[in-house]
Amino acid sequence: MKVLVTGTAGFIGNALALRLLARGDEVVGIDNLNDYYDVNLKKARLARVTGQPGFTDVRADISDRVAMEDTFAAHKPDRVVNLAAQAGVRYSIENPHAYVDTNLVGFVNILEGCRHHGVEHLVYASSSSVYGANTRMPFTVHDNVDHPMSLYAASKKANELMAHTYSSLYGLPTTGLRFFTVYGPWGRPDMALFLFTKNILAGRPIDVFNYGRHRRDFTYIDDIVEGVIRALDRIPGPNQDWSGDNPDSATSYAPYRLYNIGNNNPVELTHYIEVLEQCLGRKAEKNLLPLQPGDVPDTYADVRDLVDDTGYKPETSVEQGVANFVKWYREFYNC
Repeated sequence: MKVLVTGTAGFIGNALALRLLARGDEVVGIDNLNDYYDVNLKKARLARVTGQPGFTDVRADISDRVAMEDTFAAHKPDRVVNLAAQAGVRYSIENPHAYVDTNLVGFVNILEGCRHHGVEHLVYASSSSVYGANTRMPFTVHDNVDHPMSLYAASKKANELMAHTYSSLYGLPTTGLRFFTVYGPWGRPDMALFLFTKNILAGRPIDVFNYGRHRRDFTYIDDIVEGVIRALDRIPGPNQDWSGDNPDSATSYAPYRLYNIGNNNPVELTHYIEVLEQCLGRKAEKNLLPLQPGDVPDTYADVRDLVDDTGYKPETSVEQGVANFVKWYREFYNC
């Protein structure tokens, strides 16, 4: 089938495009190559897919309404995976307008493209950040998530609401995936693993927030991509048992679904750093700091719904995943 993937120069989008091409799908990839982080890394990712049979590269911003209308009209994708977004919790405090432009305006352009061009299924990236002030663990998609702690989280919650509206009004099947701390080779330079590795190798201290006591459901990139593909291949239908008297936030009377996609195994940040130190063969100098505004102490995904519906099963341990990242980092940066 022909799949439109937004964010194909990004971490997850690029890995997904490679997997879709490998199984014989056509991929129309959209990216604007913005400078939120190193554009050269984005170009290097794109080089992995550009020129491959079945790949079409579209240089555009999803917040550009005309460009999105033209892209949908020209390529007529069967299914869409929207991974383009302004990412980062802390950056959303400094640059709120960037999140409105890409995560809200851009997303409605994607929804409109799907609506007017008969797209079979829209899969889109949400985030574990939507759980915000929730403290009951593990986080489940059936819980209320109305207390976000950053504009980034609020924009992702808004995406879920917008998707439901289009599923309800127009019968557009939509699936939202709440990603939990994705890491691995070709990752984002603003994420902890990248920053830690860079500083440790340079002999500089690393900033360890919440004094290293918070936990994250670190999820390896290959496990994430496997989950995205399984979700893409499963078009949601209405939940026949859904009731407005006792509404389930993860399903609907409309063709709408939400899933957590995580490792289902939270790891304390101090252990994550210890594993990295072992892989690098160096000790880190730690600058211990309090929890930052917008951050949550712990994330822990209940992925039973995704397992039950698609057979998803994350398989990569933190030890193996971090080792794979370090090997890639040393090769890519020749260090």
